[in-house]
Amino acid sequence: MEARRLSILCSHICPGPTPAPARLVPVPGSSCDSGFSNEQQPGDSNKGNRQDNCVFCKIIRGEAPAFKLYEDDICLCILDINPLSRGHSLIIPKSHFCSLKATPPDVVAAMCSKVPFISSAIMKATDSDSFNLLVNNGIAAGQVIFHTHIHIIPRKALDCLWASESLQRRPLNLDQEAPRLVDRVREQLSLPDDSEDSKGQGSSLTRN
Repeated sequence: MEARRLSILCSHICPGPTPAPARLVPVPGSSCDSGFSNEQQPGDSNKGNRQDNCVFCKIIRGEAPAFKLYEDDICLCILDINPLSRGHSLIIPKSHFCSLKATPPDVVAAMCSKVPFISSAIMKATDSDSFNLLVNNGIAAGQVIFHTHIHIIPRKALDCLWASESLQRRPLNLDQEAPRLVDRVREQLSLPDDSEDSKGQGSSLTRN
């Protein structure tokens, strides 16, 4: 398990000889400070020191090289160095947040607002006509770098990238399973949220 985590972690930085400077560049420094530095993540043995060891924080601080595609005051887009498809890229916030839940809504909004612009450029550059937008949030979902990031994965017809695309979907049980699931989710949505940003935002859920 540790070997797999290390392998995927290293896939986001460039091992071996440095490519031509015209492409591989250090990213200008950033504060990379969020107030979440004392949160312990599973598999993270250096409590309170995660930002120093975070590969994305190192890229943002200019301590590690990256293939930079886009940058603004809030986020950075880089090529994934071990891509699932040509042009596979990552949008990462310049401040350190360990998960999507820990990321403030305005930061998430800023990242997502760049998706149409960046994905369009990536698709044109790679002659693709589609893309997947992916967030691995939590260990069970495949997250191994605990710094929020969004994957943009260009797709082409019949590329068979995901094994799950060949799986048959199971119809939802409309008589029992669906109503119970809806009730449980709505119950959770009605509970107070710890996030300051969500306070005062009401819900207008209706049954379809």
